[in-house]
Amino acid sequence: MLKFYKLIIFSACLVCGLFVLGNISCVQADTAKESFNKSLLETAQGTGHSTVQSGSLLPETVGKIVKIFLSFIGVIFLILMIYGGYVWMMARGNEQEVNKAQKIIQMAVIGMIIVLSAYTATILIGKIIK
Repeated sequence: MLKFYKLIIFSACLVCGLFVLGNISCVQADTAKESFNKSLLETAQGTGHSTVQSGSLLPETVGKIVKIFLSFIGVIFLILMIYGGYVWMMARGNEQEVNKAQKIIQMAVIGMIIVLSAYTATILIGKIIK
């Protein structure tokens, strides 16, 4: 059982590390995109055009929807963690309730790892596609 907890902790650290690395690259990509858009706008104004239309409206919209959905799912797992802790505290030594609370917390941690992995994969795939 101890090995299982070590595996969960290692997986959580790995996913969080990938999440952080993905966001760092995302910031760098946003800076490059802003620079590109500024240069494109200057070029358009130099040729007499007043506006530039972006052709990547659909991917940005889908990305925002996925991000909102995964954030919502993450909040649900956070609530499950709090509920599991509450059940554990209110168990008052009842072994069956303690086991129920541990199962809830384990499933919430596994679910959170899956959600963070999906979010990280979405970010990385989005960068590859761009």
